[in-house]
Amino acid sequence: MKSAVEQLSTYKSVHLNPQNIKAHFVGVPMIIWSAFLMLGTLRFAWHDYQVSAAMILTVVVLGYYMALHIRLALGLVLFIVPVLYTSERVVHSAHPFIIAISIFVIGWIIQFIGHQYEKAKPAFMDDLNQLLIGPFFLMAELYFMLGLENKLAAEITPIAREKRRALEAKRRP
Repeated sequence: MKSAVEQLSTYKSVHLNPQNIKAHFVGVPMIIWSAFLMLGTLRFAWHDYQVSAAMILTVVVLGYYMALHIRLALGLVLFIVPVLYTSERVVHSAHPFIIAISIFVIGWIIQFIGHQYEKAKPAFMDDLNQLLIGPFFLMAELYFMLGLENKLAAEITPIAREKRRALEAKRRP
């Protein structure tokens, strides 16, 4: 498993533009919430409980984040638990899948607009694991804005900039 520094620096290498990062603070939560809603429609009985694929995903993804970086993962718990709760509430509405697809599409449009500012393709296009790193990256960015995890920020930023230079050098004829 790649370290948090490796994962974050790779993600940050195509997320250096402040406008792109702002777009991600809107688009990524929309995509996550809508994905949880879609997965929430996949349900099965376990003993006397109704369990959804979203509930299982929550446990697996939070475990992955805990393995990467415990303090960032704790922040993600504070984000993901309300996402799971609210999406579970909407699962029981009249048209949860239509709601989920609509928000999912809007979230991705916002993401791709952000990448127009960045002038770089999304990180997941080269590594699908980067889809899981998006929320992790945003939590790291939030921590950095709050003056937390400064050592981590100081470690990943130069690596990200070097990775970006290498990407841009590849694109030049």
